[in-house]
Amino acid sequence: MTTTADKRTPAASRRTASEKVLVVREDESPWTTAELKEVRSELEHDIEQLSSELRNAQDDLVDLMRDSGDGAGDDQADAGAKTYEREQEISLANNARDMLEQSEHALQRLDDGTYGICESCGSPIGKLRLQAAPRATLCMPCKMKQERR
Repeated sequence: MTTTADKRTPAASRRTASEKVLVVREDESPWTTAELKEVRSELEHDIEQLSSELRNAQDDLVDLMRDSGDGAGDDQADAGAKTYEREQEISLANNARDMLEQSEHALQRLDDGTYGICESCGSPIGKLRLQAAPRATLCMPCKMKQERR
């Protein structure tokens, strides 16, 4: 038999994923619904744009590969230019893919309530940093350590 006391649960346990309280630094105010909505909207827009860029880069790369043929009749300059163009497209596609994965990871962290927690040390990343760089996964001290390596 369930008693009234058994039915009571802490407010935090009744929250849905979208209502989870995200960590902030001690000198910051908690995330507002409007701030979170703005960050989510920016990430979703980035995902849409990056997906489109990735599709275009992949299409361009396929076209470059098809057009390269066997290279018969090409002089060294033409062959070098084609190789350079292919490498540029591969680089663009890889960059778009990496940023897309980072944006999707940030959205997942928003959904599971871990957004704003440094993946290296577990400290809060900071709202201002996340508002400037929504895909950030490291606090500034950890990011600086990473860049020094």
